[in-house]
Amino acid sequence: MLGAGLIKIRGDQCWQDLTCMDFHYETQPVPNPVAYFLHRSPWWVHRFETLSNHFLELVVPFFIFLGRRMCVLHGALQILFQVVLIISGNLSFLNWLTIVPSVACFDDATLGFLFPSGPGGLKDQVLKMQEEKARGAQPASRYGSMVRQAVNLALGVLVAWLSVPVVLNLLSPKQVMNSSYNPLRIVNTYGAFGSITRERTEVILQGTASPNASAPDAVWEDYEFKCKPGDLRRRPCLVSPYHHRLDWLMWFAAFQTYEHHEWVIHLAGKLLANDAEALSLLALNPFAGRAPPRWVRGEHYKYKFSRPGGLHAAEGKWWIRKRLGPYFPPLSLQDLRDYFMSREWPYPKPD
Repeated sequence: MLGAGLIKIRGDQCWQDLTCMDFHYETQPVPNPVAYFLHRSPWWVHRFETLSNHFLELVVPFFIFLGRRMCVLHGALQILFQVVLIISGNLSFLNWLTIVPSVACFDDATLGFLFPSGPGGLKDQVLKMQEEKARGAQPASRYGSMVRQAVNLALGVLVAWLSVPVVLNLLSPKQVMNSSYNPLRIVNTYGAFGSITRERTEVILQGTASPNASAPDAVWEDYEFKCKPGDLRRRPCLVSPYHHRLDWLMWFAAFQTYEHHEWVIHLAGKLLANDAEALSLLALNPFAGRAPPRWVRGEHYKYKFSRPGGLHAAEGKWWIRKRLGPYFPPLSLQDLRDYFMSREWPYPKPD
């Protein structure tokens, strides 16, 4: 949490201006239906959200060191924070995993109400064990117990040693986000949304059966992904904690050109061959049950949420979009032969 908070303060100016939440819900990797409505919250709600984020990521983590009650408060606040994030976006299993260490903040006294307290119950058994320990009636240490303690100590020393560069990174004004410093990858840096995009752009893949891609009468049909925005009338998905990795990668690809993301051309080649494995990652293949497309292209669009209750929403549209231009030009399978061979990729064969 602390790393995520620091990367924000040191990153995008909007975190300091308290305006990042004006954009986040619309431009996050894979918005969900709740984000559609949260995006239209009043400006003061977005300011409160940003301030709360700073408090939860920069201040609350230190509650762990301030005694039992503050530690319990830390766990409760962090779990509440993660639940809010789960509700407001499809951030895969990340938030669910973050809840797990927060559970350790709740001791027996805090969670005792969850267990039966009658004679012979779990709480009664634990109380008897504690009384025996207080009287000094402890079993003699066994060899296995000593080995376990030695292993625990060695692991603690190893984690502490590997944490040194991570802590130094947190203290550095040039903090690196999401990196590893050793091949074991046991202890790593973390940070999320250090910068917030102000506009949402999408790469829309299209295919046509027309022999001439430049013909005015060529009919281009859209491929639909399982979760990322495409069809303007399709409701944003709700899949957390599941993770549609290809949809996330398409979000990153839209920030740059296809030269920075050559795998997009690889995907286009698979679509030109109606590759079953590649198509299984999509929600809609417009050429299902037909011959593969002769051409595939990528179009670059700017997407915005429609306004709830507005004209576009009345037409059933969750999104409105504006074409920015081509992302990559029309390509045929033959066009890609040398491209695939030069990269030693298997050349797709039409099904």
